[in-house]
Amino acid sequence: MKSILKNITGTAFAILIAGFLFQSCTKDFDDINTNPYGISDKQLEADFKLVGEPFKQAQMNIYTITPVWVMQLQQNLLGDVYSGYMMPPTPFRGNNNNMTYALVDGWNGFVWSVGYGSVMAPLANSDRKGDGKFPSFEAWAKIIRVEAMHRVSDIYGPIIYSSYGKPNDNNQFDYDCQSKVYDEFFKDLTSAVEVLTPYAEGDSAQQFATFDLAYGGNYTSWIKFANSLRLRLAIRISKVDPARGQAEAEAAVNHSIGVMTGNIDNFFIQNQSGLSHPLNIINNAWNDVRMGAPMDSYLSGYNDERIGKYFQTSDISPNEFVGIRQGIDIVAKVDYQGFSKLAEFGAVQLMTCAEVYFLRAEGALRGWDMGGSAQEFYNSGITTSFEQHGLDASGYIVDNTSTPADYTDAFNADNNRTAASDITIQWNDGDNFERQLERVITQKWIAVYPDGQEAWSEFRRTGYPKLFPVSVNNSNGTISTEDFIKRVNFVEAEYQTNPDGIATAVSCLNGPDNGGTNLWWDID
Repeated sequence: MKSILKNITGTAFAILIAGFLFQSCTKDFDDINTNPYGISDKQLEADFKLVGEPFKQAQMNIYTITPVWVMQLQQNLLGDVYSGYMMPPTPFRGNNNNMTYALVDGWNGFVWSVGYGSVMAPLANSDRKGDGKFPSFEAWAKIIRVEAMHRVSDIYGPIIYSSYGKPNDNNQFDYDCQSKVYDEFFKDLTSAVEVLTPYAEGDSAQQFATFDLAYGGNYTSWIKFANSLRLRLAIRISKVDPARGQAEAEAAVNHSIGVMTGNIDNFFIQNQSGLSHPLNIINNAWNDVRMGAPMDSYLSGYNDERIGKYFQTSDISPNEFVGIRQGIDIVAKVDYQGFSKLAEFGAVQLMTCAEVYFLRAEGALRGWDMGGSAQEFYNSGITTSFEQHGLDASGYIVDNTSTPADYTDAFNADNNRTAASDITIQWNDGDNFERQLERVITQKWIAVYPDGQEAWSEFRRTGYPKLFPVSVNNSNGTISTEDFIKRVNFVEAEYQTNPDGIATAVSCLNGPDNGGTNLWWDID
């Protein structure tokens, strides 16, 4: 890991996190993100900078673009690994770390601190400065909040959302149970779309174009993204609350503007000022991440051409792609540094049309009105993913024989595993529900890459794709090797500064505050 992380540990991490948290829920929004221009609010109001500039910060921290070491802690050493996408070759802290389920509080608190300090705070400041005069910006802020904070909630579970910026009588902040959080998410997305739809249908001026790092201020694109996000969250709750899930999913798909239908609709955050994608730095400059063994198994076994778009061939086995299994005993970085590097990335991918087709495929499988059949959407998802990477899927979607490959550790045979699944590619109407669901989620998992956070959430919800368990489990029995990690415990600073809120949050859980407790939507 980069040297700054070697030098900042323990107390220093706690201080950093506490600093973020102090800002995250404070009432004093005027002191946060102060006007950088040195001109009056009235002057800024004329070109929307008064409310617009904080949006850039918020968008760039849904998945932190800079500093890179924050993104490494926010996602790369969590979702990117737990999804099966990636694995570090580095024996951090003597293998007592997230990869072996010895969760590092000093690392994992940055998900919380970034969500509140770098997304919620600037957007709240924008809302306050706007004072109700800019409804399109307020609607836009709701969409960004949901996109950022559903990722936070899907790591911890209960979070501070409806009471954000509203301390209780004890000057502390109340948590929402995750069921309430999702209810608030759906309300915010519904409200945002209702506000923005007349703008899109009326061809109104694009007020936030200057500040939009995804769609250049296009209202229709943001509505499609909001509806697609609503569909994602509806599918997420499909097991725990199927009736609500169906209602939300059908409302999203049947809206007059609807959901994503082509790669032009993909939600990417464009890097500004020539900043490189964080994974490029972690992968190349730091040599701190490599291909995960599950990606090796599935992509190699399927002869999937996307493998060359996602990864580079290895140094230890020329012309071959070789991944690292999660949670193994790594003695020295040099042993695994020669395994397959990641490919180069440009903009930050947070949602694609391919994912949306797979969401609709699952909805159709569940009997929901998604506007077509599960098979149609499944094939469209694969085709759209291939097209996103300049490839042709026509031969791939009719392959009914290829299966995931056995995994071979090119350095240590003790880590070898037989393939975790025998699922094939071509759709088969004769398969039962679970077999069809595994096929849908496996292909969605491949298409969602490299967004490990979303892939990890769907793996926990469905159990698919089937992944290799950790070889070394240092959780002292709190996390099951067979059932995999379920969440991350609440940040230590919250126990110190918000004990009333934490007590409520823990009571919302289905068990103790550790990595082995299922989230609300994660039911067997």
